[in-house]
Amino acid sequence: MSTENVKIVELNAENWYDCCELEVSKEQQEYIEPNAISIAQSKFELTLKPYAIYAEERVVGFLMYNSVQEELDGYWVYRIMVDKQIQGKGIGKAATKLMISEMAISLNAIKIVVGYHPNNLGAHNLYSSLGFIDNGDRFGKEMAVIKYIIN
Repeated sequence: MSTENVKIVELNAENWYDCCELEVSKEQQEYIEPNAISIAQSKFELTLKPYAIYAEERVVGFLMYNSVQEELDGYWVYRIMVDKQIQGKGIGKAATKLMISEMAISLNAIKIVVGYHPNNLGAHNLYSSLGFIDNGDRFGKEMAVIKYIIN
């Protein structure tokens, strides 16, 4: 699978169920809510923006961010996941780059924040490779890392 064909599409009637069927690996299950929970959350917290991640016209992942600023005066990423069948191919990284661009353009975001469990090495490697910085911010069991957008 090529990362050139990765795109993110706002959740809609055609792709929401496909997102619900995606799964992370067993090792990752303790770190992330099932997509159905995230989708339900987005229907009650209307500032949350859920997206399907496509690769080669197939739904392969899910992401969601908040369109209003929260803690640390940043826009928070709530979820990013790629189905366990195709992890490790750069699709999550490509989708995260698209999401960062979308947030920078649509929200004028200059600070994007994501929280994750310190033991989640996949998340750590992804975010550090994209320039997220750990300033030591902690929220409960999660660490928060920040990406500064420079225009």
